[in-house]
Amino acid sequence: MGSIAKKGLQQYLIQLQQHPLRTKAITAGVLSAISDIVAQKLTGIQKLQLRRLLLKVLFGCAYLGPFGHFLHLILDKIFKGKKDTSTVAKKVVLEQLTSSPWNNLMFMIYYGVVVEGRPWRDVKTKIKKDYPTVQYTSWTFWPVVGWINHLYVPLQFRVIFHSLVAIMSSAIST
Repeated sequence: MGSIAKKGLQQYLIQLQQHPLRTKAITAGVLSAISDIVAQKLTGIQKLQLRRLLLKVLFGCAYLGPFGHFLHLILDKIFKGKKDTSTVAKKVVLEQLTSSPWNNLMFMIYYGVVVEGRPWRDVKTKIKKDYPTVQYTSWTFWPVVGWINHLYVPLQFRVIFHSLVAIMSSAIST
């Protein structure tokens, strides 16, 4: 690893240790930006939609990073940091029955109302129509990611791992 990359990684790890919430929020924002740039390019958008990109960064920084930070802290507190397969299964089930439906709903509301600027009535109609499929699709993919995350990924890297997988899944599904 080059010395600049190595120093950058070392500084990042120091920030993650000293300021975990802030670092995860910023990281989620940056990874949300990368995800949206990839999605825009893969869907054929010629000129980058800067407003959309910035609003997705805001969602990552203000919501996804902090939510994930506290979610994983709470799960580790509830299950006392255990990593046996029975405990990991319970974490995954709890995560999939609580945060997964909530996060999908929050994103659909935010994207419709804030990013696209559509009236609440239209957003509500779209949610009623699309939410069951979105959630079902989520449950066919994310439990495996959750299993890997809770079993193998250290607590401080779980939000980052989740965000990186989200970028890849966004690229694949676009």
